[in-house]
Formats: sequence, structure tokens, C-alpha cells
Amino acid sequence: MVVRGVGGIILVVLGAIWIAQGVGAMNGSAMSGHGQYAVLGVVVVLIGLFLLLRAWRVRKNQDLHQRP
Repeated sequence: MVVRGVGGIILVVLGAIWIAQGVGAMNGSAMSGHGQYAVLGVVVVLIGLFLLLRAWRVRKNQDLHQRP
């Protein structure tokens, strides 16, 4: 659960950086201004959000099963 959560956060942040670079909002790399990196960033963000959702559901289910 923790690995999914941390991995999801890392992927969301990385994807957001790629989107910013792909649309030209963040300069300073070879990725700046290339739209394909923005598309890849969206995919990475979605994967990260999926991992966060799974971690949250597992945590929620564990909490429900532990309550008397």
C-alpha cells in the first residue's frame, strides 16, 4: 500500500513536469516545447492517479476490516 502511494505521488509529479515541459511552460531541457512529452505526461499522471486510488482503496478496506 505504501509503495503504491509513494509511487503514485512520484508519477503524478513527474507527469506534471513532463506536461509543463511539453507545452513549453518549463524551459531548460531537450523536452521543452515538444508536444509528445505533454501527452506522455498525461499518461504518466493517469497511471499515478490510478496507483493512488488503489492505495486509498486498500487502506480504506483495511480500516473497515479492523473496526469491531
